[in-house]
Amino acid sequence: MKKRAAVLCGAAAVLAGSLTAVPAEATGPGAAAPAIAWKRCGTSDYPTLQCASLEVPLDHADPQGRQITLALTRVPHTARKSQGPLLVNPGGPGGSGRTLAGFVAASLPGSVASQYDVIGFDPRGVGRSKPALNCLPGHFDAPRPDSVPAAPGVENDNLARAKAFADACAEKHADVLPYINTTAVVHDMDLIRQALGAQRLNYFGYSYGTYLGAVYGKLHPDRVRRFVLDSVVDPTGVWYEDNLAQDLAFDDRHRAFLAWVARHDRAYGLGTDPAEVESRWYAMRAALVKEPAGRKVGPAELEDTFMPGGYYDGYWPYLAEAFAAYVNDKDSDALVEAYDTFAALDASGENGYSVYTAVQCRDASWPRAWPAWRADNWAMYDKAPFMTWNNAWYNAPCAFWTVPPKLPVDVANAELPPVLLFQATDDAATPYRGGAMMHTLLRGSSLVVEDGGGNHGITLSGNSCLDRHLAAYLADGTVPRGDGAGEADAVCAAQAEPEPLATRSGSSRGSTLHGLLAPRG
Repeated sequence: MKKRAAVLCGAAAVLAGSLTAVPAEATGPGAAAPAIAWKRCGTSDYPTLQCASLEVPLDHADPQGRQITLALTRVPHTARKSQGPLLVNPGGPGGSGRTLAGFVAASLPGSVASQYDVIGFDPRGVGRSKPALNCLPGHFDAPRPDSVPAAPGVENDNLARAKAFADACAEKHADVLPYINTTAVVHDMDLIRQALGAQRLNYFGYSYGTYLGAVYGKLHPDRVRRFVLDSVVDPTGVWYEDNLAQDLAFDDRHRAFLAWVARHDRAYGLGTDPAEVESRWYAMRAALVKEPAGRKVGPAELEDTFMPGGYYDGYWPYLAEAFAAYVNDKDSDALVEAYDTFAALDASGENGYSVYTAVQCRDASWPRAWPAWRADNWAMYDKAPFMTWNNAWYNAPCAFWTVPPKLPVDVANAELPPVLLFQATDDAATPYRGGAMMHTLLRGSSLVVEDGGGNHGITLSGNSCLDRHLAAYLADGTVPRGDGAGEADAVCAAQAEPEPLATRSGSSRGSTLHGLLAPRG
């Protein structure tokens, strides 16, 4: 779900200049293009940020046809010699990358960042790109039906919601839905490269952005320079299987959170036995089925609220405070506040979910017969109850999608320069197997593993070991090379777990980054 983290980060205000891109067929790779009309749009956090817009074809098979607009940002290089554009993406699909450009430029060592024009963009359909999708405003209004379809009628209620969302998308955005998919965004990226006058592209993608980068490499291998893929999607499971794999990993991560709460019983008073704490969490969930907190946070919203803890353990102290307040003090307001902070969707979140659904439902085939979903998700729920059904309903519009699916791109590639991969062993949103699989498929790539790490999006989050490998690669192309004894080319220790709020001070770069990364990867 949307990880708002509204108290942790702000979004950039964007003003746009404009440029019409010359079609790739007319210019060829690296050909000159008119200069983009950048305008200042700096914020207090990122004062040198600039903004512009770029027109691209809605249908890349018809480059002279209808044009749509992409919103771009830039932090320009300041070194005498530039290494070209570094395009960044926060994942999703559906994530806005405009503010991420400022964050990446500010977080890299100055000697490295100064060599790049760090470029952010809102992919087609997202944010300030036009047209922007919002299929069904209010789709996530609380409280929703229980995500676990155990009671009579609950499954039908959830199915009706999923179908209503798919139908609303088809009715409202029928003209653009066939063109909202990963390969279309990849072609947009190549037009951005052309408009920037670069022969080859540097790229830094998190989560779904790793798949986006791998597909770009497959379609345009001769235009790849330095590619960083952090928290890697399993490209062989796009997308139904990948979402099922998430359920197991999120359940493990949720139990890690509950065990952390047990280790800090002095702060939270919920018990010293992880099993006891887990029992209390599910008892809280059962109570919310009968009476949603503040008439707003029912069981589905509770799962939404605690799911961000699977992405980033820096949220654990805040979630534990709300958990303890509800259980020990009967304080519903604490749960409502946590929901509003970490899970509630605003119009931006609705837009992100609309694009997420449009891309995932179009990219690959999904089961069309609901009994297949039912069987698969009940089987998974038996092993991983925390978010299995919540995740199923999040993706269920794909069972009713009106635009026929494309075939996933086989990203296996032996033509690329070295690509640098980063993966935490206990990542929930993109489980470890994805990083290992991508490493196998991209010949010559290097894999840096955060051993024991469970966060999603691990570079530029405070782990100096990981960041040294990132900086070295972006500086001069250096990649670590293992001895062949294991999958990893380099291993970094995980960062220390967080402390309860009473014993910690300040926020971290991790909190800022995880406020910028897109929901669900």
